[in-house]
Order: sequence, then C-alpha cells, then structure tokens
Amino acid sequence: MMIYGPLLVSFIPGILVLGLTWWFSRKGFSLFIRMFPGALLSIAALILFYIGFVIIRGFEGAAYGILCFFFILFAILSFALAFKVK
Repeated sequence: MMIYGPLLVSFIPGILVLGLTWWFSRKGFSLFIRMFPGALLSIAALILFYIGFVIIRGFEGAAYGILCFFFILFAILSFALAFKVK
C-alpha cells in the first residue's frame, strides 16, 4: 500500500504534464516550451524529496521519496515526448 498510494497520487500531475507536452509538440512550439512541463515536474520532485528527506523523515518521508520517483519517471517520459522528431 505504501507504493500504490504515491503511484496513484502521481498519476494526476503526470498525465497532465504528458498531455501538455504532447499538446505543445502538436502545436509546433520550440523545444524549450516543450521541455518546460517536464522541467517543472522535475523541480517539484526535487523539492518534495528534500522536504521528505530532511524535514519529515521516517516512513512518511519515504512515501514522499516514492512519490518523487514516480514524478521523475513521468518527467523522463515527458522529455522523451518533447524530443521526439516528427
């Protein structure tokens, strides 16, 4: 259950970021704009990891770390979608 909770919570922002990246690539925006949602998700993941590791600690902090892991996976998928050549 400790893995399923953060996985399900990460689906909402992850799908939103993937959708934004896909929409930006369909509209023909520059590479910087296409990479922006993935970069924001990566920054959010780093901030949440810091909060979970330094401030919260323990099992609750580990849940934040697992959530950040899934955020990073979605950010990598977003970067791959942004770099995809038509």
